[in-house]
Amino acid sequence: MVNHYKAAALTLSFVTGVTTLTGATGVAGANTPRAPAGASAPALVWKACTKPGGPATQECASLEVPLDYRDPGGPKVSVAVSRVRSEDPGERRGTLLIVPGGPGSSGVQRLTEQAAALRQQLGDAYDLVSLDPRGVGGSTKAGCGLPEEDRYLTAVRFWPDADGSIKESAERSRRTAELCARNGGAVLRSLSTANEARDIDRLRQALGERKLSFWASSYGVYVTAVYEQKFPRRSDRVVLDSNGDPDHRKVARGWLANQARAVEDRFPDFAAWASDPARGAELRLGESPEEVRKLVIDLMARLDRQPKPTADPKLKLTGNALRQSVLDGLYDDARFPGLAKLIKAAHDPAGVPVLDPVQTQPLPDADVTVTISVVCNDVSNWPTSLAGYQRAVTADRARYPLTGGLPQNITPCAFWKNDQREEPTRITSDGPSNILMIQNRRDPATPHFGALELRRVLGDRARMVTVESGGHRAYLGTGNACGDRTVTEFLKTGKRPERDVSCPG
Repeated sequence: MVNHYKAAALTLSFVTGVTTLTGATGVAGANTPRAPAGASAPALVWKACTKPGGPATQECASLEVPLDYRDPGGPKVSVAVSRVRSEDPGERRGTLLIVPGGPGSSGVQRLTEQAAALRQQLGDAYDLVSLDPRGVGGSTKAGCGLPEEDRYLTAVRFWPDADGSIKESAERSRRTAELCARNGGAVLRSLSTANEARDIDRLRQALGERKLSFWASSYGVYVTAVYEQKFPRRSDRVVLDSNGDPDHRKVARGWLANQARAVEDRFPDFAAWASDPARGAELRLGESPEEVRKLVIDLMARLDRQPKPTADPKLKLTGNALRQSVLDGLYDDARFPGLAKLIKAAHDPAGVPVLDPVQTQPLPDADVTVTISVVCNDVSNWPTSLAGYQRAVTADRARYPLTGGLPQNITPCAFWKNDQREEPTRITSDGPSNILMIQNRRDPATPHFGALELRRVLGDRARMVTVESGGHRAYLGTGNACGDRTVTEFLKTGKRPERDVSCPG
């Protein structure tokens, strides 16, 4: 489902002018009435919280929710929420909740970044609202107490060792799980998709809304799908952007596994860009896409054997650091120049690579804790056989060299201890027909083939828009006018394509 780390944490269209639009069954009409908040959701006390780069009218509040919903009168945790209110009561039709990705991304930050673009698209049709899920940002946090060396990005992502062994990854995974069990406490055990969905419904009540509309992206798609399954009468218009396979038997384990093929599907976009003569000497990496691909894979192998010094005297560019940079660079075409410069400097014997800042310092313990905890708390049946993981990594490295076996590697979930884990929610076709999915064809994190699985299980509840381009996030993400226009029209009018469609890139 973000900064470079959180955008990659889990990892986690149509023909213009021919689309017939019809009203979506089950979508609430204009000016959806507000419901009284009720005693179960305390009133929100809003105060101004203008943030750099954000709207001047942004407000923030804190929502108190049960630590454990099985004990609603017991201990509470705090969830940070934010909104930008509609300024035209006559145009307003409800509340649009922006559900962040991750796990571990800040919805308050995403609202700050996206409010202006959403207001330009939607006018004053909605109050724009988001939240920091428990464990994130301004909400109650947990901590595993992980050592600094285990909080660098290339350690958090559990890349296999340079030779393909999982020995170091397994040791770090076991150490992480043990520290989380020892130090995380009840808050850590409560970090889950199911509880985020329940917290969202508490927020709905506190806002005084009978129903919420949604724009969810990446991991937030799964959160929203779970919410709709648990609270089927509480959703209005739902946009699911950059969609993952909803297989309840695997959840994040399936998303991770899918990323190997997803990166292979996306990399040709970069290779074509980096071999274009228009790039010039500074950015061009080869005369053909095939030459670029070979250069990058050979460079990864060379850096596995002999890491290269970087502009930071404390850090070297390893094969896994380059793999991580490639993964991050594929999220958006705008990152291609930076990736090309890094590869150029790494390949040049006299070059000095400059790592992305996200790789040069340890991540905050709370950020690492929430990402790992949600993934491991959501599903209890992660494999535990070290030999099985090693076989899977070896096969994956051979088939998908760009990702070096990461998608099949062991994680702390293999050693996780939490006796409060609940069965994951199964997403089905039961529910209102009020969902519009939008998906880039070549998404390196939430691939199109995974989105098709979600589309299949939703059945007639959904329509899907495929944007024929690459990158992560489609609505207001790739500049595709066709995709943006269709989502905007759905959110404003309730109309969506009569059938699944695609938009040229």
